[in-house]
Amino acid sequence: MEIGPVLYRNTWWFAGALLVGLASCAGPDASESGSDSSLEPTSAGASASPDAAPGADPSYVQSLRDWQLERENGLKADDSWLTVAGLYWLREGTNTVGTDGSSDFVLPEGSAPGRVGAFEFKDRKTTFAAADGVTIKQGDEVVTSTTLEMGEKYALQVDELKMWLHYSGERLAIRIRDLESPLRRDFAGLEWFPINPVFRVHAKFTPHAEPKKVDMLNILGDIETFESPGYVDFELNGESVRMEPLNVREGALWFVFRDATSGKEVYPAARFLRTEAPDNGEVVIDFNRSYNPPCAYNPFTTCPMPTEENRLGMRIEAGEKKYKKHS
Repeated sequence: MEIGPVLYRNTWWFAGALLVGLASCAGPDASESGSDSSLEPTSAGASASPDAAPGADPSYVQSLRDWQLERENGLKADDSWLTVAGLYWLREGTNTVGTDGSSDFVLPEGSAPGRVGAFEFKDRKTTFAAADGVTIKQGDEVVTSTTLEMGEKYALQVDELKMWLHYSGERLAIRIRDLESPLRRDFAGLEWFPINPVFRVHAKFTPHAEPKKVDMLNILGDIETFESPGYVDFELNGESVRMEPLNVREGALWFVFRDATSGKEVYPAARFLRTEAPDNGEVVIDFNRSYNPPCAYNPFTTCPMPTEENRLGMRIEAGEKKYKKHS
């Protein structure tokens, strides 16, 4: 998710947090414009099939294993975060692009011609002109020049590689998708905490009088602005917890949170969790369905960091663990 008008400029204190986050990424936006969604079964379970807590309802366990399998398969799909293969920040003026090393934006080797064309960036308007002899498609139409609009819907395609206009805070960039991305090719699968119904809680949802604007720092140091519909209160392991969700589609809630397992068993920066829309002031929060942001797998993505309200002091030993490729 990259919505937001304010650029967070170079601050030394942020560098440490950024290095921690990227250290776990190297090796992952969305209305969550970049954020963001996405096991081989044992019978119908998952690849590194997690154990479940004793006495857990088998149908509940199976539904979670099915969801884990769906998530892993989603990460291996053509349109997943693992095929996002580059993020190039636009500079005022001409920005050449191609696989040739002299280009301003050097594309993955073998993915496109040596010189594909050039992006012209001026007064926050981005145009593209194709190099002679290079076929560029935008949708079903072959174009030699065009003005770019925001998002993959308006992507330019050369061979199997796509390029589109993307933003993080106030900064504009060109994002690319390469179906032959090494991140996808070398994907090592997901690992999970044991499924434990203790981490499935019923919470009270209290709406804000008016939707609340929330400015959130992302992992690249930009500020993104989201909207929160209210807050939730619940009890977990004898402690009272309050968290603030963000709005997503059709009234559903989206939580960006960190807990005492962060930086240990799980990705340091944050985890994500979605729920259904609240019903009569209540919502079920199942931390067994918490998952990593795309930045956990891919350094070419941008992800929001949790606000102070969603930095929990307790251990949430549920959901997706740190990506094992980079443990």
